[in-house]
Amino acid sequence: MPPRINDDERLRRLEAVTDATLSRLDVSDLLDELLDRVRDLLGVDTAAILLLDAHSQQLVATAAKGLEDEVRAGFRVAVGRGFAGRIAATRTAVRLTDVSAGDVVNPILITMGIHSLLGVPILAGRDLVGVLHVGTLSRREFGDDDVRLLELVADRAAVAGRIRSAKLDQAAALALQRSLLPARLPSVPGVDLAARYVPGHATGLGGDWYDVFVLPSGWLGVVIGDVSGHGLASAVVMGRIRSALRAYALICDDPAKALTLLDRKVQHFEAGSLTTALYAMISPGRDRAMISSAGHLCPVLAAPDGPAGLAAVPVDPPLGVIHPGRARRTTAVPLAPGTLLLCYTDGLVERRGEVIDTGLDRLVAIVAADAPEVVCATVMSNAADELPTDDVAVLAVRRLG
Repeated sequence: MPPRINDDERLRRLEAVTDATLSRLDVSDLLDELLDRVRDLLGVDTAAILLLDAHSQQLVATAAKGLEDEVRAGFRVAVGRGFAGRIAATRTAVRLTDVSAGDVVNPILITMGIHSLLGVPILAGRDLVGVLHVGTLSRREFGDDDVRLLELVADRAAVAGRIRSAKLDQAAALALQRSLLPARLPSVPGVDLAARYVPGHATGLGGDWYDVFVLPSGWLGVVIGDVSGHGLASAVVMGRIRSALRAYALICDDPAKALTLLDRKVQHFEAGSLTTALYAMISPGRDRAMISSAGHLCPVLAAPDGPAGLAAVPVDPPLGVIHPGRARRTTAVPLAPGTLLLCYTDGLVERRGEVIDTGLDRLVAIVAADAPEVVCATVMSNAADELPTDDVAVLAVRRLG
């Protein structure tokens, strides 16, 4: 029989697990500290946390004390298999007084000579986060007090597990978006380029994008687009649309044709995503741009010898919105030497409580045929909202000469 726990010991255990200083640790240190404390409080030899990989439906050894080899080996066990998998599947505590090879999947437990095990699920509401288990090298019958303490530790670990998962997801998503937005614009003969991107969401992710590429024909492709929404889902859709447009650009010598091909892809594979895009092809001589707009705001055109204004480009429906009998249009826009073309997304000009024309007028008033870096800096300082609620992408192209 396990020893009875008096009130003082219960209080000590509770304070050890709910200690506010634990909240100041980062996730990995918090998990390690929790395992250290639970080993001391329960007098056990091993303690381990396995977190759920939702995509594979496997538990992954993430932190351990006394079972460090399990973590180093990257041990995984499917939900439903072995000791930890059984806990995850049933979402209830499991006690094993006498562990046998048939009870566990991980050979490390048998090699170490683990005699008794106690494990509980790590839950966040109704969601399974992982499994926490402890073990002893000598025979032990775990009691109800032991179960309650381990469940309390599991509650603390659930928060840490969720934070860790969120951080990993965000890191992966940010890496995805950085790979899709050029870290450095290409050096292209005949033009100068500059760009800016500001996320409008706390995750740092969104569906706005810009792209610049030189086609085999010598024409320069310039793209700016906007997938509705924020976060990883929008960034993933954006990445797929960006890649598809690049592919269509290789087989089309007309921006409207490329966007028309993209219509079917968006309608079939990205249904439910409102996406706008502006695709411009700048001639090898850089003296004109062929522009087609799929629901996107008109670019600002600024010549050296006159005021800036919105380019006279007709706006066709957003991507995926197909009107039978209505073809997308391409407009030729002359680019005299020194002319600047500024492409942007709606987050730059839209404000709550005002019509979008006010934002467009504000933007046009500050754009000049200056160096693209200067224009981007000026636009972001004077037109962009200091606390954006939507993503902002800006791409400036200026013909040299």
